Amino acid sequence: MTDLARCPWCGTDPLYVAYHDSEWGVAEHDPRALWECLMLESFQAGLSWITILRRRETFRAAFHGFDPTLIATWGEPEVQHLLQDPGIIRHRGKIEATIRGAQAYLRIEAREGFAPFVWKHVDHRPIVNRLPDMGAAQAQTPASQALAKSLKSEGFAFCGPTIAYAFMQATGMVNDHLVSCPQHPDNQ
Repeated sequence: MTDLARCPWCGTDPLYVAYHDSEWGVAEHDPRALWECLMLESFQAGLSWITILRRRETFRAAFHGFDPTLIATWGEPEVQHLLQDPGIIRHRGKIEATIRGAQAYLRIEAREGFAPFVWKHVDHRPIVNRLPDMGAAQAQTPASQALAKSLKSEGFAFCGPTIAYAFMQATGMVNDHLVSCPQHPDNQ
């Protein structure tokens, strides 16, 4: 195919294009990378992903590399410190949810592994969709509803079915590149 074009959602912003081309839809199995992505997706709730992407490095610095062992021990002093950081989304509920998410992550990682826990919702292999255009994209699916329910039962917050689906797309559990996109597996 000579007329391949990127998925239109990334536009022409170099940061967004690089994210589209090298990260979005790529299968991620590293448990800490998965957890970081889930936490960033939870901060994205109600905002655009580019807002989070532009602040991702600041988030990483503020959350000490998204080290769940450290974050799980945080309390009010750390929350107050983060609420003063203009480089992140200063939302108390989302900050506190990240701390609880670190605690949940550690429990799941010790019990069965975080990667197997999330990937079981797609039978441990990526779902490759064949979308002709952005109008065919879904905001949530039965798999994202099940993942959201599982995450909430473990103590995660800000991870409803739509956020769970965005997480699944971002981490390659679901590949929603359009069939006309060079990043779609059929075009590789």
